[in-house]
Amino acid sequence: ILMVGLQGSGKTTTTAKLAKRLKEREGKRVLMASLDTNRPAAMEQLAILGKQIGVDTLPIVKGEDPVAIAKRAKTQAGLGGYDVYMLDTAGRLHIDAELIAQAAAVRDVANPRETLLVVDGLTGQDAVNVATEFDDKIGVSGVVLTRMDGDGRGGAALSMRAITGKPIRFVGLGEKLDAIETFEPDRVAGRILGMGDIVALVEKAQETIEAEQAERMMKRFQKGQFNMNDLRQQLDQMLKMGGMEGIMGMMPGMGKMKSQMDKAGFDDKVLKQQIALIQSMTKRERANPQILQASRKKRIAQGAGMEVSDLNKLLKMHRQMSDMMKKVGKMGKKGMMRQLGGMFGGKGGMPPGGMPSQAEIEAAQKQMGQMPGGMPGLGGTPLPPGLSGFGKKK
Repeated sequence: ILMVGLQGSGKTTTTAKLAKRLKEREGKRVLMASLDTNRPAAMEQLAILGKQIGVDTLPIVKGEDPVAIAKRAKTQAGLGGYDVYMLDTAGRLHIDAELIAQAAAVRDVANPRETLLVVDGLTGQDAVNVATEFDDKIGVSGVVLTRMDGDGRGGAALSMRAITGKPIRFVGLGEKLDAIETFEPDRVAGRILGMGDIVALVEKAQETIEAEQAERMMKRFQKGQFNMNDLRQQLDQMLKMGGMEGIMGMMPGMGKMKSQMDKAGFDDKVLKQQIALIQSMTKRERANPQILQASRKKRIAQGAGMEVSDLNKLLKMHRQMSDMMKKVGKMGKKGMMRQLGGMFGGKGGMPPGGMPSQAEIEAAQKQMGQMPGGMPGLGGTPLPPGLSGFGKKK
């Protein structure tokens, strides 16, 4: 796979994201090689990313030119039994003859199966112009749009295929190395229109939540049990799913809440502060938060570097969530399933097989988008109990 694009478009990070995806989702052995001999530390950057995701990178040989590196990578991939090798080419601030000539020379040596152009989704129409020129001069098989989590929401995606004739293969949705998705036109259109993406939210949950852990939590909820250990698991899960901003961006009608959350001072830092407070508790205190009196609260807050008032907000949030879990527990498992089933078609009961189909999820997305929101003038569901009062600036 040959990765091409302008400097600063996110080529190197995207190379690592795709390598991680190929390794984890498709079980492929991947070799990455940096051909960027111009930018200082570019090769070291890819090597560091490779270590983070457990993917091999081609050893660096100083003074080697990009074509020679491509040849060595191709040989190493064959001898080493790799399924895929990825070539991260150098970029420029703008397209010039040298950039095109170098990329074309590497293409001729590697004869890649895929040539992916990485473009910044926030650059709008410029992204389409870059794609057109690269395709004319080098020939690309697909496009990766990065920074699709930004405020611009990637309007370039609307015209990319129509003008260039090349498909958008993936979209980058953040800096984390798992923040990349296959391009789904309907879902991206929903995000551009602020309608959210429930399908992506469900997929993210399925990726990050272990079945056994979910079953244990379900049994505890059925008994009306919800202590600080359970809350800690919920907060960890939210961070794994992209934090509050990531989750809100995928929920119908919630995309507009970002500015309100920013004004309230609520961000992922608040989730980490809540986790720090829970970690500052003893095992007994986490299991029985009702025993927390003034002296204990002072010790816990100091241990987390926070104020007692912050701990009181966390305890209030826990009480509200605990009350909700007790109500859910009284329904029993069938009642819980009926509640969930009501979201997917309104008839009650989960569909055959237990999990909703994609069509049912999308139907629920439209239904949720029409629900009254938790904040004035906004569609979609409100924040979970307790979260709305946490993290406000002092």
